[in-house]
Amino acid sequence: MFSKELFGRRILELRNSRRETQSELGERLGIKKNQVSEIERGNRSTSAERIVLLCLHYGVSADYLLGLTDDPAPGRQTDEAHPE
Repeated sequence: MFSKELFGRRILELRNSRRETQSELGERLGIKKNQVSEIERGNRSTSAERIVLLCLHYGVSADYLLGLTDDPAPGRQTDEAHPE
């Protein structure tokens, strides 16, 4: 189940590991510093488009950000219903 608190904690950890400010991350996402703060505190979520931007910026999977896995590495799943 999705947890805004876990989502926010993971974004905070990733941002701090890059030594980015909330303002810098907000600029990258097209939101204000206070909105980043609200996300990191677990009071707000964000759009699918911004989740993609976060994944690309930090090199992590959406599953990791959303709390569906504890492995931050983006992986490839093979699905017979969707051959490549």
